[in-house]
Amino acid sequence: MPRGKLYIKTFGCQMNSYDSDKMADVLARSHQLDRTHNPDEADVLLLNTCSVREKAQEKVFSELGRLRPLKDRNPGLLIGVGGCVASQEGDAIADRAPYVDLVFGPQTVHRLPEMVDQARAKRRTVVDISFPEIEKFDNLPEPRAEGPTAFVSVMEGCSKYCTFCVVPYTRGEEISRPLDDVLTEVAQLAEQGVREITFLGQNVNAYRGAMADGATADLALLIHYTAEMPGIQRIRFTTSHPAEFTDDLIAAYAEVPKLAGYLHLPVQAGSDRILAMMKRGHTAAEYLDKVRRLREARPDIALSTDIIVGFPTESDSDFAATMNVIHEAGFDHAFSFNYSPRPGTPAANLADTVPADEKSKRLQILQNRVRQQGMAYAEALVGTTQQVLVERASVKSPNQMAGRAGNNRWVNFDGDAALIGRMVDVVITEALPNSLRGRMVSHSVAA
Repeated sequence: MPRGKLYIKTFGCQMNSYDSDKMADVLARSHQLDRTHNPDEADVLLLNTCSVREKAQEKVFSELGRLRPLKDRNPGLLIGVGGCVASQEGDAIADRAPYVDLVFGPQTVHRLPEMVDQARAKRRTVVDISFPEIEKFDNLPEPRAEGPTAFVSVMEGCSKYCTFCVVPYTRGEEISRPLDDVLTEVAQLAEQGVREITFLGQNVNAYRGAMADGATADLALLIHYTAEMPGIQRIRFTTSHPAEFTDDLIAAYAEVPKLAGYLHLPVQAGSDRILAMMKRGHTAAEYLDKVRRLREARPDIALSTDIIVGFPTESDSDFAATMNVIHEAGFDHAFSFNYSPRPGTPAANLADTVPADEKSKRLQILQNRVRQQGMAYAEALVGTTQQVLVERASVKSPNQMAGRAGNNRWVNFDGDAALIGRMVDVVITEALPNSLRGRMVSHSVAA
């Protein structure tokens, strides 16, 4: 009997990518569904949604409209909507798109097999957008590696309640996994050839994992333990909140060579007035002080950030303060967006006072500055030797390999597929806008 097919379209962040992989693992185990990249051949089709971008709900319903003909041609097809938009909309998805069979939140991925069975048996939309705390991780299959890098989710949710953000409402309050559970997953992945681990959380540096002796481990301690595990050669984490970026975590950049020399630390704005309206819990000076101490601990660290342009009442002087933070922090990359209100957030009740054309003008100025800083950072790397974890063949040439340096830059160099999964030393010979080119000078002995 042929195995069924599962198609998943993922929107948004790395947490969603992680969740999509777990959906595939769960349904492979329970219903023998093989993942496909072709929605036309799917028996189960899932949209894993994100609420962060503008008009996220409308984009999901537009996508569902495009998928409806597949259901008309194949009435046995199950269509599901998961992720953050599912948490926000719930039963409203079924009301507006009655051909949807499943609606599930980020915390109920592990219940997909039962939901699939219920939908097939009862022929009605099955909705589960509850927050069953850590139950999700206790019921997922053992991790399965697909290359030398892997994500490991260490916590869910966020308790910061920034006024512009929907995450606390769609993923719930912060809940951390026990330390031993995380380390067991890392060890299982390392045994399968994973060499780089990225710890994930909506507010990952708020991690507080229970230890067997009753104590609590923070992210810094987790990093120290992980660095001692056989096979693991590099550690990353994302996404952090400045207010909880502790002294111990800063010290880890000086003490743990395996901790990658890259950090994504969202600032969102440079004006203290706007930061207070956003309920960020820090000032621009406090943020820059952490950056200063990070650079003392790891002088070559690369920094990226998130910035919202045109938050309600943002003035020219507020925007100038943001530009000053960009300069002082020396970001070489930024995810920057024009502000738009998210339904259900406190900021949605504020008048959106900055005209759209002014937002766009400011965004262009900001992105040009960050692009210039990023290019200057890349050009300064020419002539240096970078450790690169080889992940795949280069997109542009089958005779070249591609991997990321510790600073998160992609590097292309001459080599063959036998290098995949190895850490190699590469002399950087050319800086390009989105990548680097180099020449390999040595590689690790162990795969």
